[in-house]
Amino acid sequence: MNADEFRRRGKEMVDYVADYLEGIEARQVYPDVEPGYLRPLIPPTAPQEPDTFEDIINDVEKIIMPGVTHWHSPYFFAYFPTASSYPAMLADMLCGAIGCIGFSWAASPACTELETVMMDWLGRMLQLPEAFLAGEAGEGGGVIQGSASEATLVALLAARTKVTRRLQTTSPGLTQAAVMEKLVAYTSDQAHSSVERAGLIGGVKLKAIPSDGKFALRASALQEALERDKAAGLIPFFVVATLGTTSCCSFDNLLEVGPVCHKEGVWLHVDAAYAGSAFICPEFRHLLDGVEFADSFNFNPHKWLLVNFDCSAMWVKKRTDLTGAFKLDPVYLKHSHQDSGLITDYRHWQLPLGRRFRSLKMWFVFRLYGVTGLQAYIRKHVQLSHEFEFLVRQDPRFEICAEVTLGLVCFRLKGPNSRNEALLERINSARKIHLVPCHLRDQFVLRFAICSRTVESAHVRLAWEHIRGLAAELLGAEKE
Repeated sequence: MNADEFRRRGKEMVDYVADYLEGIEARQVYPDVEPGYLRPLIPPTAPQEPDTFEDIINDVEKIIMPGVTHWHSPYFFAYFPTASSYPAMLADMLCGAIGCIGFSWAASPACTELETVMMDWLGRMLQLPEAFLAGEAGEGGGVIQGSASEATLVALLAARTKVTRRLQTTSPGLTQAAVMEKLVAYTSDQAHSSVERAGLIGGVKLKAIPSDGKFALRASALQEALERDKAAGLIPFFVVATLGTTSCCSFDNLLEVGPVCHKEGVWLHVDAAYAGSAFICPEFRHLLDGVEFADSFNFNPHKWLLVNFDCSAMWVKKRTDLTGAFKLDPVYLKHSHQDSGLITDYRHWQLPLGRRFRSLKMWFVFRLYGVTGLQAYIRKHVQLSHEFEFLVRQDPRFEICAEVTLGLVCFRLKGPNSRNEALLERINSARKIHLVPCHLRDQFVLRFAICSRTVESAHVRLAWEHIRGLAAELLGAEKE
């Protein structure tokens, strides 16, 4: 494909994408295929001679689309939103064209410097404490990770290195293995499974602290666990607090947990993967109060801030905590400006070496929407979730299972878990809308998350009528 054909095919692809998104409402939101459906539809080996572009596009509709779950359909209410906007898609095209691997400033100065500035822009949108911003001479700063899972792991590994070196400084004969076997990390019993995975990869014990009646981590429960483990000779070193849990969007009490971590000298990482986007709205900023006690903070613009995946924003108060844990400097990666103090090399902030020019997406989206446009988008989703909550509360057969704060509603049919499992099976088998469940204590609960950029009140009301109809069928069948 030469430049002339690329121009022509590129315009065709933009038309295809625009048509797909404009017509996505008419597509079945959840695919009707069985595992292994795709392999028989494509040859067992790559073609020896080139295929035509027309053949490939035809196969997209014939082979790929039947197996796609349409995350951007206005009838997709599962998981949490994944961001999608035209400005971000255009920026991704440019990112692919530039094609740099921005592991260091020298590898592409604009890639590094725009990321530093965009993370400061975003930090100021959230009103983060200045200690988290790079500025012109700050000790902190932000980095784009691939996911919140990566951010949690990076923070845990940095905390592990920091406490190990501190203990070895005071006790020079102490081995790393001796420290590792005593390290303990903590999180709420409502935290995402990625926190447990970080503990597994990091080779440390992770303990789940029971949450309170609102599914929040409180200081008293954390302090009790810390005291018990210290008395047993263990070394508490890392706490993950969640703002907007995956199950029910509950919020750990940072204003309580933060001072405990500060007093105990324990690294506090705050995971706000979904909810963090809402903190750009003044009316939701109080949910972030207490972040001043954190050592690291992370949320995903690629969930709810119209920046397409992948773009997970992570800040640290002291960037040397990260670079001190991950810095390796082979001669082939060194450059003359790396020790100037004016720039950072992001390869020392992350697990991979290579990285894409992801900050272009942030730059395009922030400029083309403006803060007010992004705030309006968040507010619309929150309003729609409260509309759904209102509809549920009008039906005495159903109950709301957790406080509705942002764009997630947890609800269920009153009665046994088996009834709700059967209802969810009917919902997803019908394939008109898509939901996923959670467990809150011993209850099986349905989650209704406002996800699509194009979702409107009419879609929410149609979804509710569909759920009510299936519930009526289910309850009627139980009586027969």
